[in-house]
Amino acid sequence: MGLDGGERREDFVLEPVYWDAGTARLLPRLLKNRTRGPVFATHRRPGPGKVVSSWDVCPDSGLARLSYDQARALLDEHTALHGVGTGWDLHEFRHSGLTHLGEQGASLLMLMAKSRHKKAENVRRYFKPSPDAIAELTSLLAPGDTRRGGGT
Repeated sequence: MGLDGGERREDFVLEPVYWDAGTARLLPRLLKNRTRGPVFATHRRPGPGKVVSSWDVCPDSGLARLSYDQARALLDEHTALHGVGTGWDLHEFRHSGLTHLGEQGASLLMLMAKSRHKKAENVRRYFKPSPDAIAELTSLLAPGDTRRGGGT
């Protein structure tokens, strides 16, 4: 049993989360003055008879953690251009950041550290450079490219 009377989670590990400036500016609106509990919470408390772990409920507001399905539906609702089911996918959304970082020159090891993947092949499949990134890379081979030190 944990200190709060709930089950102890042996697999729980505190890891730092790094936010960029834009996200950091949005966090206060998301947290709504909460100082503990889940970051992404629903707008209501769990219903009667709903079994929810103490880890999944804000101890101050009583709001439950947003489920994966709820998050998926919200992301789709707010990004869909052509009706339900046409918006962004959570998994692709998470990994699109890896593509952007890779296009900016982040190494595979840094991408693995950022995404917390343990195997390089698991990160590699999400890194899908844009045609512009491939064209820029190809231009490095152009004769007279001063970035290679072989300028005229």
